[in-house]
Amino acid sequence: MKDKILALLTTKFTGVRKDGLNQIATVLAFQVDTDEKATELVGKMTAEQVNSFITDWRKEADAEIDKANQTRENNLRKKFDFVEKKNEQPPAKEIPELGNIDAAAIQKLITDSIAAATKPLLEKVNAFEKDGISKTRLQSLNDKLKDCKDDNFKALALKNFARMQFESDDEFTEYLTETENDVKVANQNSADSGLSAQGRPIVANTPPTAGKEATPAELDAVFN
Repeated sequence: MKDKILALLTTKFTGVRKDGLNQIATVLAFQVDTDEKATELVGKMTAEQVNSFITDWRKEADAEIDKANQTRENNLRKKFDFVEKKNEQPPAKEIPELGNIDAAAIQKLITDSIAAATKPLLEKVNAFEKDGISKTRLQSLNDKLKDCKDDNFKALALKNFARMQFESDDEFTEYLTETENDVKVANQNSADSGLSAQGRPIVANTPPTAGKEATPAELDAVFN
């Protein structure tokens, strides 16, 4: 997957540092598991975002490498009791053998450096994904609300949606189903309210009942 993402990045962002694109591909490989998702994610990235990440990554990576080298040098000096002397170089025969280097410690330093350098990109990728998911879900909700006759219900549903968090797509789908049912109930309530507002039929007889609301008995007589 990393090779696929790197190929997409190289094709889209020509002239950009290969080591930087390789670093981005390494990070994105943890975010997607299909070629379609990889293509979609790379397609959303801009040259400004890529260049900004690579610049930040190089600064942090170089700083971490310098720090690691300095730490290693200090440890070696402490271990072998090196003594610096101004304007004096020790004879070659007095330089001690370095012995075994702690490979695990060096590997940890490298791993930590990579993690620190890739953290900003991971955060940006997650932000892109969340923003895209939110827009898609909002569109789905609007599709369910477009036939709602109750404007107050529609406004309240959109207001509550902005405050909600969904752990999975299944949870959001369940919410959409509930909203769809609520829209049907709201529409029915709105229709019932409209009918009740019309009141009872007016009796068209001659006085004294003319112009008055019909009684149940009068309604039964009419419809029977």
